[in-house]
Amino acid sequence: MAHINLLPWRETLRKKRQKDFGMSVLLALILTGAACGGAHFYIEDMISYQKDRNSYLSREIAQVDKKIKEIKDLEKQKAQLIARMNVIQSLQGSRPQIVHLFDELVSTIPDGTHLTKLEQQGSGVTMNGVAESNARVATYMRNIDASAWLGNPLLQVITSSERASGSFTLTAKQVDPNKGGQGGQQ
Repeated sequence: MAHINLLPWRETLRKKRQKDFGMSVLLALILTGAACGGAHFYIEDMISYQKDRNSYLSREIAQVDKKIKEIKDLEKQKAQLIARMNVIQSLQGSRPQIVHLFDELVSTIPDGTHLTKLEQQGSGVTMNGVAESNARVATYMRNIDASAWLGNPLLQVITSSERASGSFTLTAKQVDPNKGGQGGQQ
């Protein structure tokens, strides 16, 4: 007799194929989940690494900003010191000028003229005085013009009365012959 399998083999095969398909789908889902989880953890690790790098850069930038501020403060102090040095040098250079000014005032003033007030602003000198005549004031102006340490005499005011000597106001510039120019360079 022939062997006939009366068992529902097709149904068994279909169940086996469904079971295999279910296992394949489950395995694919597990692998997909693992891949997604791995990608997620990898991306989180990259984000954490980048955050660490950013915080390191922020700390370094803060240190550099602090150093830049210190450098600016030092440059400010340097500028102040240079300004002070320039003032000191100008004072050292102009120190003998007052001696020359008084010496020139004495040597340029003619007889019959005397000063009542002397005022200096920068290189400008204002002299108030009394003279016996206007000719004495003109002589005084010529003497100032011929002086090596004074120049540019300018008569501001001259008053005279018949009973008394005349008063005058005269301005001049202090000149430094070593610099070769007129006053007003301070």
